[in-house]
Amino acid sequence: MSEYFNRRPGFLSSLPTVTKNIIIINFVIYLATELIGDRMYELFALFPWGAALYRPWQLVTHMFMHGGFWHIFFNMYTLFVFGSALERIWGSRKFLTFYFVTGLGAALCHNLVTLLMHTVANIPTVGASGAIYGLLMGYAMLFPNSELQLIFPPVRLTAKWFVIIFGAIELLTGLTGMGGNVAHFAHLGGMLFGWLLMYYWKKTNKMWG
Repeated sequence: MSEYFNRRPGFLSSLPTVTKNIIIINFVIYLATELIGDRMYELFALFPWGAALYRPWQLVTHMFMHGGFWHIFFNMYTLFVFGSALERIWGSRKFLTFYFVTGLGAALCHNLVTLLMHTVANIPTVGASGAIYGLLMGYAMLFPNSELQLIFPPVRLTAKWFVIIFGAIELLTGLTGMGGNVAHFAHLGGMLFGWLLMYYWKKTNKMWG
């Protein structure tokens, strides 16, 4: 029996390489943030251009920071579901490119909107949500008619309608200021850059791998 259990693949070992490593890094940094505290946010969260605490590397590092357990849980769960599917189709290198392009695009859009709205302040932005929304866009463009079961509300939607509805909600809440401290334009930026990259790959016949 011990040989049987030794041969069974673990949860992480069944994940594609990049998806697995991104999840691990996110949880390691989350634990480090819980132990170290505010200094982690000061160094690695994304601050607006012109803010005293802004540093260029934050455009990347904020993608691995999170503001609480449920924040990281839902982001990593979505990465597990959709990231695994996309990485198996594209391969590790192409998936990693897509992940970082959408994550960086989300950060650029968020900071650009912040600058245009003249709301520069020492308010940090954290989370992988921009890249996650990019993954949702990528999945919807590959499998537009794939059905997704939502937990809340408990309805089934095709992937294309899921992205359209969530994109519209993000735009509405971003323009009206609803939704508290959520970086709505970062989410939209991730979707936009995901669409742009998928459009480019489609035109160059690279959409499927």
